[in-house]
Amino acid sequence: MRDYHTLEDFDFRDKTVLLRVDINCPLDKETLKITNDTRIKRIVPTVRELIEKRAKVVILAHQSRKKKWDFIPLEQHSKKLNESLNSPVKYVDDVIGESAKKAIIGLKPGEILLLGNVRELDSETANLDMFEHANGELVSELSPLIDYYLCDAFAVAHRSHCSLVGFPLKVPSALGRLMEKELCTLNTIFGNPRRPFVFIIGGAKLDSVSKMIDHVLETGMADLVILTGLAGNAFLLAGGIDLGEASTTIIRGELAAAKLQDIKSTILKYGQKILLPIDVAVERDGSRVSISVEDLPIKEPIMDIGDASIEKFKKIIISSKTSFMSGPAGIYEKERFKKGTRSLMNAMIESGGQSIIGGGHTINAADSFNFTNRFSYVSTGGGALEAFIIGQSLPAVDALKYSYKKIKC
Repeated sequence: MRDYHTLEDFDFRDKTVLLRVDINCPLDKETLKITNDTRIKRIVPTVRELIEKRAKVVILAHQSRKKKWDFIPLEQHSKKLNESLNSPVKYVDDVIGESAKKAIIGLKPGEILLLGNVRELDSETANLDMFEHANGELVSELSPLIDYYLCDAFAVAHRSHCSLVGFPLKVPSALGRLMEKELCTLNTIFGNPRRPFVFIIGGAKLDSVSKMIDHVLETGMADLVILTGLAGNAFLLAGGIDLGEASTTIIRGELAAAKLQDIKSTILKYGQKILLPIDVAVERDGSRVSISVEDLPIKEPIMDIGDASIEKFKKIIISSKTSFMSGPAGIYEKERFKKGTRSLMNAMIESGGQSIIGGGHTINAADSFNFTNRFSYVSTGGGALEAFIIGQSLPAVDALKYSYKKIKC
């Protein structure tokens, strides 16, 4: 870990620390209330350690992004953090204005302040590198007020955003405890996995599926890849299976024709190392019904993998020594279609091997089944985890490496 500073490297007593975290939480669409505060709970060890070391803690975070329905201020996040810490958390709905600066200057050792949604600033998400961001308004306004910068936001480490990459070029910087744990654990698990190692890829994000599969199979990281969810449906479609208009329309809305051709090439390249559903589940007359892939197309949209697929995949997962899941197998939010995701997760746990899950929807599903604490490791990352697995650089980590080498403590 000597590519980065850690909390051991600095004396935080009476110092002002800017802590960048990811507490981007799922919200109820009608009430805009937080429905799952797992990410808030994950930053508690870092915050608690800092206040025990008598630091003045300023927290910088985001919720969603502009123009999305769940783009809201962070006041209720501060209340949730207060509950998890059992310690007061001040909140100011400002990032670089006079209210924010006054609140930062007024902090006393052991106190915590959460600033407003950092994505209120257009410059936060500007398409710039770390050197350009280091001269942006956010860093220019706040860096004179802080002594140290800590990054504990692994889930967005793949983003070259100002609050993630700008500060390490200006002030001494380090990993937070969550970020440190993510990098250490993931390097250990994916660098030297117990075998056989099975990847289970589902969910609804299709852009990087072929690239991930190609990387993990080409490098020998994974021995088998099981595809479920929209990813499984897309591979069935690319392999010549007519799913029916409802499901095909969803996939074509997510993928261009060129991407479907990439998927077809991936199928041809790796053959039996990629396992696809042999049946699917739909809602028919108010019931869950499994339909064999041989009996497609159907008019109903596919909601989950079918019962035969569940049994087939469970046997493979239970015999694995390492299993990794990214993305649910179906629409687990609907009671009838929890079965695929819950069954595969349970098989991962029952295997007795290393079991790892990652990504927001996957964690939410595990939480809903009360499975979260039964996995070997739960990563907060989604896109960052995918980038890590396929060997892409993580800008937030690169900035911390730069700080370790260039910025004097």
